[in-house]
Amino acid sequence: MGFKPLLHFLVILFEVILLFNIMIVVHELGHFLAAKWRGLVVERFGVWFGHPIWKKEIGGVTYSLGWIPAGGFVALPQMIPNDNKEENNGQEKSSLPPVSPKDKIIVALAGPLFSLLLAIVFALVVYVVGRPVSESEMTTVIGYVMKDSPAYRAGLQPGDKIVSIDGHPVSRFQGMDNDSVTWNIIRSEGSTIAVEVDRNGKKLRFNVVPVKEEKSAFQRKGLRQIFIMPAQTPTVAKVFPGSPADAASIQPNDQILEVDGQKLYSPFLLNDYVSSHPQKEMTLLIKRGEKTFSVRIKPMTPEGENVPRIGILWDLNGQMTLSHPTPLEQLKASVSAMFNVLQALLSPKSDIKPQHLSGPIGIMRFYYMLFESPHGWRLALWFSVLFNVNAALINLFPIPVLDGGHILLGLVEWIRGRPLSLKLLEALQTVFATLLIGYMLYVTFFDVQEIPWKSKGNIPELKFHPKEGEPAPQPHSP
Repeated sequence: MGFKPLLHFLVILFEVILLFNIMIVVHELGHFLAAKWRGLVVERFGVWFGHPIWKKEIGGVTYSLGWIPAGGFVALPQMIPNDNKEENNGQEKSSLPPVSPKDKIIVALAGPLFSLLLAIVFALVVYVVGRPVSESEMTTVIGYVMKDSPAYRAGLQPGDKIVSIDGHPVSRFQGMDNDSVTWNIIRSEGSTIAVEVDRNGKKLRFNVVPVKEEKSAFQRKGLRQIFIMPAQTPTVAKVFPGSPADAASIQPNDQILEVDGQKLYSPFLLNDYVSSHPQKEMTLLIKRGEKTFSVRIKPMTPEGENVPRIGILWDLNGQMTLSHPTPLEQLKASVSAMFNVLQALLSPKSDIKPQHLSGPIGIMRFYYMLFESPHGWRLALWFSVLFNVNAALINLFPIPVLDGGHILLGLVEWIRGRPLSLKLLEALQTVFATLLIGYMLYVTFFDVQEIPWKSKGNIPELKFHPKEGEPAPQPHSP
């Protein structure tokens, strides 16, 4: 890895760690401020873990900064029942004033509340700066059908506009919403998937038999697929020097609309057409800004290759626009996505299992991929709305080691008039902490398997040289 790629990696890694830590520390800050408000004893408030590189006691609270950038914590001894056990300094915990169940509930609730407030802050920022949306996300038109795939065998074609999946109306291709093509395929449970399309104004229905990608025993099980891709305008990202595209004066950001009069719904359709017509001179309809024109082009086989090409590298993001969803729309979408996943997890017929969720490694890797894009911060802030809403709701689950568990214990204490015994509480926390740690290790194992340990490296330069007796490509004026 050269210096520039290494610097690029370190900058993105810093951005990921910074954002991740902000979200965790804000959650813990909620507990801290609520504890101070309700008069609880706060032993320590720490940012990062490990041996402190800085600490100071202010107002009876020890503030610290560790050296491991993995969030933060707040120590609240009164949140745990005591049986006259001593602290390290010899002072009995029983000497601390008792805390009412109401105060315990407020302190426990404050963490998820601050996560939700941070989600609202992020949502407001996204509303102002906009969220990048690709044309392929918001369409339901099929752009490409893989050869010999379930969709291909069923009769689906590029240009078909999907109306519904298994009776569920769809209005977008991607996402985890109920109106998403991809989500409705993944969450389907029958032996076939009913796909209704609009083809040239005519409604057609196809029964597609989904398949699951074969995976090794050490990878997450594959989810249902029918191997279709959304429509997107073929947009040029790069033109290789000396290539037929270069000779035809094709430029980056040009959009290729047609080949020999056939509309292109995906750049992969042009790739297939070139491969199947290696010796044919073809006509491309190109849009450049507001101007539309045609060029003639003949594929060539690059040096060291055996596949004919025209020398174009595609922008697979397609056309991007900025959407400005309101904070309420973003919060509703986040809650909806979470409950859709929970519903799928709880369904016995669903292929979506706990192993398909991501742990900290998987989430940070996803953030890294977002930051790698040209719209990194916008996409990361948009995803952070979803992350913080999920963090708030999941922490409210009534499990002893989570905030919801503390709320449940506070309610039990309120009803009983006394807290649970320390022995029972320790047993519950040990059991659930073991289960939670075990599950996190389980999903982390799968997260690690999906990390591309080998660098893909730079895209190789294609070198075009005309064969002996073959004329070199000549420039064309658009």
